[in-house]
Amino acid sequence: MIRVLLVDDQPLLRSGFRALLDLEDDIEVVAEAADGQEGLALVREHLPDIALIDIQMPVVDGIEATRRIAADPALAGVHVVILTNYGFDEHVFNALRAGAAGFLVKDIVPEDFLHAVRVAARGDALLAPSITRKLINRYVAEPFPTSADTALEGLTNREREAVALVAQGLSNDQIADRMVISPVTAKTHVNRAMAKLHARDRAQLVVLAYESGLVVPRVPRAPR
Repeated sequence: MIRVLLVDDQPLLRSGFRALLDLEDDIEVVAEAADGQEGLALVREHLPDIALIDIQMPVVDGIEATRRIAADPALAGVHVVILTNYGFDEHVFNALRAGAAGFLVKDIVPEDFLHAVRVAARGDALLAPSITRKLINRYVAEPFPTSADTALEGLTNREREAVALVAQGLSNDQIADRMVISPVTAKTHVNRAMAKLHARDRAQLVVLAYESGLVVPRVPRAPR
């Protein structure tokens, strides 16, 4: 059973998401909150698998709520999925850096919404290639200071290779094809890298890959 917490200051949206989730046999909504502070208290009380958190809320916003969840070792099993009205923007980028596993636009179709919840609950949520490209473009436009290679010193060469491929938006099956290994071995490399880097999920691996300098975004060439 996938246990979900809904955190959104709009009652109508919470009701809609809850009605959709309650129809599924393998998903249970354990609680609802109308702001980030209440949401944090309920996360600690219920320890859900997924916390669906609105990015803009009163008292404590979604970015700060995500940061506090990611910083608490007792909440390591909680995967935060950010809810937004606007698609990928600066707020979503900051939420991913704070520790969010991914994000959903609120006008998502029901089938995709349910699929995303199940994928995030498995702990191997993957940023779509289109989102990864936008993340890369953000680094190209305004790169963050890198920490050279120090963050990745504990990784094996194969683990580094797997992390670099994750940063390109590849799934475990695609990583296996690229590295000429089995999907199980690819997943093992990714999971070990996540453990060594203390990354909560693949979204954080993407951020770490660029911040550490393992992957350097290419600036598109100007047309001749």
